Amino acid sequence: MDSIFADRIADVPRSFIREILKVALDHTYISFAGGLPNRDLFPIVELQKVAAKVFDIFGRDVLQYSSSEGFPGLKEIIARRYFQKIGVKIPIEQILITTGSQQGLDLLGKSLLNDGDPLVIEEPGYLGAIQAFSLYKPEFLPVPVDDSGMDVKRLKQAMRKKPKLIYTVPNFSNPSGITYPEENRYAVAGVIEGTGTLLIEDDPYGEIRFAGSPQPSFLTLLPRNTILLGTFSKIIAPGFRLGWIVAPEAIMDKLIVAKQASDLNTTYYLQALIYQYLQDNDIEAHIRLIRECYGRQLRAMLEGIKEYFPPTVTHTHPEGGMFIWAALPGDASTRKLLDIAVKDKVIFVPGDPFYINRRETNTMRLNFSCMDEAMTKTGIERLGKAIKTLLG
Repeated sequence: MDSIFADRIADVPRSFIREILKVALDHTYISFAGGLPNRDLFPIVELQKVAAKVFDIFGRDVLQYSSSEGFPGLKEIIARRYFQKIGVKIPIEQILITTGSQQGLDLLGKSLLNDGDPLVIEEPGYLGAIQAFSLYKPEFLPVPVDDSGMDVKRLKQAMRKKPKLIYTVPNFSNPSGITYPEENRYAVAGVIEGTGTLLIEDDPYGEIRFAGSPQPSFLTLLPRNTILLGTFSKIIAPGFRLGWIVAPEAIMDKLIVAKQASDLNTTYYLQALIYQYLQDNDIEAHIRLIRECYGRQLRAMLEGIKEYFPPTVTHTHPEGGMFIWAALPGDASTRKLLDIAVKDKVIFVPGDPFYINRRETNTMRLNFSCMDEAMTKTGIERLGKAIKTLLG
């Protein structure tokens, strides 16, 4: 059967996370594996009220096909919030509504990448981006990231190949939870400035900050080279699959063509629903609730790690978002650790899916957004026991 498949799908990795989440459907497991927002924080009452109003306000039009670019009212709100957050006025013509920011990645790959085009990606990097871009068969140029941000020396080396794109998640990265410090952002921008390389700033977690200070967007540092990706998944609800791209006009024209070829338009009803929700409710108050909840759960995880993990285990200290990145000592394998942990009903994601070569590593991603403080402590205690068993 192999001959039936297109070359572009042959080397695209399966989502290890989606596979492991099948185990998490068994609620006897404590799962640190998902990248899921906390379902208890979905504004269900407010959305029910808005859903009842949408047909009265918009009528049958919300059941019709709509423009590929997206509902103008929703784009105006997105533009207004960017101005409030980063002080940049973005014309709504430079905003494209997408079916989740994952479609944004696909449209960018479809519009900008040819086979073999160099593409810089963080290492460890977001698995969804690795999957989306792999379809277009680029030459991945992994550049390490850590608490200091992106490795500027390695970025300079990668830039010798004149990459078309640099993909970043500079705020509370998935999977590492790190945030590029301001100094590092200026250094990265300095390497890119004056080139034809485009930097994609994917920012699904940026508003979920519960410590530290906001850092400048690359759009303010590299206005001609920056493309933004955003989403409502982490601050309202992921099930609506509503995201957006902000791109220069010349690029936006091609993205719209790719969008038309992909799905014609993102569901008008859902765009109207989110628009009306934002009109009728205080989204900033809702985001504060998310920050407070995730901040408590992160503190519970950090306290559990300090109490139950061997001191040789290192980890990041996120200022926001949903993830901690941890590393076992030496060449201990987190794949083998998962085999032990599963027996004690606790799961996580080993680090290797987040590397281009998918090599076995001593790293792992821990999600803290979905478990309350007590369950988090219990799960970390179980995981600590498994680590001690693995390390002997």
